Amino acid sequence: MLFIDNGNSHDPSWNLALEEYALRNLAGEQDFLLFYINEPSIIIGKNQNTAEEVNAEFVERNGIRVVRRLSGGGAVYHDLGNLNFSFITRDDGKSFHNFRKFTEPVVEALRKLGVDAELTGRNDLQVGERKISGNAQFASKGVMFSHGTLLFHSEVDAIVSALNVNPAKFESKATKSVRSRVANISEFLKEPLTMEQFKAFILESVFGSGVDVPEYRLTEADQAGIRKLADERYRNWDWNYGRSPKFNVRQVKRLSAGTYDVRLLVEGGVIAEASVFGDFFGTGEVSDVTARLAGVKYDAASVEEALKDVDLTVYFGPVDRGEWLALLF
Repeated sequence: MLFIDNGNSHDPSWNLALEEYALRNLAGEQDFLLFYINEPSIIIGKNQNTAEEVNAEFVERNGIRVVRRLSGGGAVYHDLGNLNFSFITRDDGKSFHNFRKFTEPVVEALRKLGVDAELTGRNDLQVGERKISGNAQFASKGVMFSHGTLLFHSEVDAIVSALNVNPAKFESKATKSVRSRVANISEFLKEPLTMEQFKAFILESVFGSGVDVPEYRLTEADQAGIRKLADERYRNWDWNYGRSPKFNVRQVKRLSAGTYDVRLLVEGGVIAEASVFGDFFGTGEVSDVTARLAGVKYDAASVEEALKDVDLTVYFGPVDRGEWLALLF
């Protein structure tokens, strides 16, 4: 097994592209271990509806990246206090779904640090009742990766806020995330460690103490391929948002000008139909506004652009523009 140095990149699009590139172009005869630490971001499972998983207002306000990954499972929050590991290997027909095989080296390392970690349920690592790691897998054409998070000193409040979405607002058949009580590994350490020390310890434990860690160094051709994949997939709105399954949005809220019942049908990340009901008083036809929303990407910037020259008070009474637009998300 070789360790892949990602050059200390914190770009989630680059790091996920590197992982996929290694899977499709490097794995087979050799196995790899990859570490990466992402800047604040939400990483969406392959089969999830992005809108259902992300607190859009919090994410936009805090400049948090949203990127969809290849593997299934639930949405996770990454930041500079979270170490991600990925074992990239051949799919021998027995390893996919075998999370214990890939988490056991990590569990052993954590126990050497005095952290009483264990694999629980299908794919989580916990200390007692608190989750410190979530894991997921992806397989294609005889190769696979099994990757996971290690919450070392993440901002737990940000995890809660970024993933805090009203479940009653959306209706779809997408895979929903299951929220658990989370904890940072640093809480359980007998002696404090920096992230770099922690990362080095895990690496040494996996490869063996006193052993020079064998590395695969990315070539210029590798890096060009990774950049291309990052741009074409992981920085692509259609992948991160548009790939979401069809879903309905409904939000009912009382504002100073009345009660508003907003309903949207979103297909492929684009608003297909929009309706607004309520007891508000307006002089214009509501359908003039909802017609403008048809075909618009379901994100705040696109909706704002579509309605930028519309005086919403004509249609919905004396409403605050920001408050009304927030009804759509």
